[in-house]
Amino acid sequence: MSNLNFMEKLLGGVEVEWKLLDDVAEYEQPTKYLVKTKNYSDEFKTPVLTAGKTFILGYTDETNGIYQASKTPVIIFDDFTTANKWVDFDFKAKSSAMKMITSKDESRILIKYIYYWLNTLPSDLMDSDHKRQWISNFANKFIPLPSLDIQSEIVRILDNFTELTAELTAELTARKKQYTYYRDKLLTFEDGEVEFKTLGEIGEFIRGSGLQKSDFTETGFPAIHYGQIYTYYGNFADKTKTFVSSELATKLKKAKKNDLIIATTSENIEDVCKPLVWLGDNEVCVSGETYIFRHNQNAKYIAYYLQMPIFFDYKKLNRTGTKVTRVHGDKLAKFKIPIPALKEQERIVSILDKFDTFTNSISEGLPKEIELRQKQYEYYRDLLLTFPKQDLEL
Repeated sequence: MSNLNFMEKLLGGVEVEWKLLDDVAEYEQPTKYLVKTKNYSDEFKTPVLTAGKTFILGYTDETNGIYQASKTPVIIFDDFTTANKWVDFDFKAKSSAMKMITSKDESRILIKYIYYWLNTLPSDLMDSDHKRQWISNFANKFIPLPSLDIQSEIVRILDNFTELTAELTAELTARKKQYTYYRDKLLTFEDGEVEFKTLGEIGEFIRGSGLQKSDFTETGFPAIHYGQIYTYYGNFADKTKTFVSSELATKLKKAKKNDLIIATTSENIEDVCKPLVWLGDNEVCVSGETYIFRHNQNAKYIAYYLQMPIFFDYKKLNRTGTKVTRVHGDKLAKFKIPIPALKEQERIVSILDKFDTFTNSISEGLPKEIELRQKQYEYYRDLLLTFPKQDLEL
């Protein structure tokens, strides 16, 4: 029996009752569970959760005021962004913007069912007129309630999908740690083993031009906007997503094969100065907020070295701005890197390329598999949790 036929059999003719979310779910403020210390360490036991993107800020040794989600799992709901997480482990809280959502009656509606249903709602559901989204917006949504047996079966099926994705994600995390270990080992040299030179000594920085997103065309001269370096490209590219007219291209700065295109503006310190090696045979136009780094070394070797922790620390010391983080070209030019012989650079790159392909490639390896599994999960989640709607009134 196909999966689709199974779903049709499972849900065919299912009777559902529609209830306000506020009638079946309740929330708790994190006040009693807020962490007092900022002394976090991976050696401590209890995770500290926040409503922000980071989610787990660190681990604390505090023993009082711990939310025991291992006994009563909860949905952590970000009251400003509406992002949510399923949590079934004990924790302390940091952000007052989070709410802990539970079922008012597990014999009537499962909290895990509520969690999966919440994630079928449109991403643009947030009511911008209200700061606190749960009370003013989400609590007033109607949720379909099939029988408890049907809820349990839906949860079981979706749990299987999420567990598989979690296993793949855990393997990817392990691979990334392995990659980081070998990268750092291969790119760390003993004193006197190799010569260190500044980037300014081995090449030149050329500031990008004022290319705007509105300048893009469907065909024409290849072009890269700095924002795409974060959102679209990996570490290397030989084709572009976008183009500009041939006329505009004559006015813009261009990168050549083996040049690095370095984005020097970002919203966070982690992304700023991400390097992209251009491997295309033809030149490519680049936008402002970038530097083209033209050099006489192995381009991939330099790009790999700019992923090292030592460069991250250098960025932190030399950044400017608060809301927008920048690192200027004159600072980049002073950063020192080890320069082994070109043959040794090639050897190092050949090893790291294999890890990069398996670990980070968009079209190969685990990330692609995780992406496909996530799409499969979302498809069946929406199929299982879509019921014919009744005329509902508050």
